[in-house]
Amino acid sequence: MGQLVDGTWHDVWYDTKSTGGAFKRADAAFRNWITADGSAGPSGRAGFKAEGGRYHLYVSYACPWAHRTLIFRAIKGLGDHIDISAVHPDMLSEGWTFETDGNGATGDRLFGFDFAREVYTKAMPDMSGRVTVPILWDKVQGTIVSNESSEIIRMFNSAFDDLTGNRDDYWPEHLRDDIAPVNDRIYNTVNNGVYKAGFATTQEAYDAAVYPLFDTLDWLEARLAGNRYLMGDVLTEADWRLWTTLLRFDPVYHLHFKCNRNRIADYQNLSGYLRELYQFPGVAETVNMEHIVRHYHYSHDSINPHRILPINPVSTLEQPHGRG
Repeated sequence: MGQLVDGTWHDVWYDTKSTGGAFKRADAAFRNWITADGSAGPSGRAGFKAEGGRYHLYVSYACPWAHRTLIFRAIKGLGDHIDISAVHPDMLSEGWTFETDGNGATGDRLFGFDFAREVYTKAMPDMSGRVTVPILWDKVQGTIVSNESSEIIRMFNSAFDDLTGNRDDYWPEHLRDDIAPVNDRIYNTVNNGVYKAGFATTQEAYDAAVYPLFDTLDWLEARLAGNRYLMGDVLTEADWRLWTTLLRFDPVYHLHFKCNRNRIADYQNLSGYLRELYQFPGVAETVNMEHIVRHYHYSHDSINPHRILPINPVSTLEQPHGRG
């Protein structure tokens, strides 16, 4: 994570000094919505109509937030309608770059830029703030639609249904009130919790993050004992929002972020759930484990100053999921 201040790039990971050693995530800067007819969404302005070939998605295969959008692009049949560029896994003093590595990093297929920050400054030349992925770009208006992953997946969930004919609904209206508190707990204690533990610079901040993290994992393990998915028999966005963190837990967060009370492999229901969703059509193709492992261990020199890449256990993702 880097930051643009007055047009100058700074190598800023996360500000923990001003928060007593605790990690605090920045808010997304662009909050427009693609809709079926181009009308305004819950935030931002109107004018972003769902059209094939109009939008370009910038992602990192390493980033769990960007990974959500890749999954929804796949499971909603948007591969032929929204093209992508994938950044290099190493994020060093220049932030996310468009170098290529032969294993997924594509370069910038839209503009040929060298750095992800150039996408932001093309949309807003005087922008200051953190440069994050995903970035959803509108080729028609020449600007960023959104860089908020939780909202991009909801756009992908329904805005293009008339175009694709895929009406699978992962945010069904009748379950929204039930999904919201589950999303909130998982976001605060798991999705973001691993980062709060990993980037903590005091024992107090680490303890304040790591215990709620495992309380929630225990709660999820118990919840999945009687449910196939988080909402029972219905697969929803809550599952996919959780899944991208579970995928990274054992190979990265357990060691690198000191989230080491248990592995996901130690939980019977969570590990079966992880494997089951990996086998959902189109999902395995969104996973680049080499990028995931390299990014965290190589990029976070405050945690791993010698940039040593661990060998990690052999992946069990493709084993039968072992759940009913």
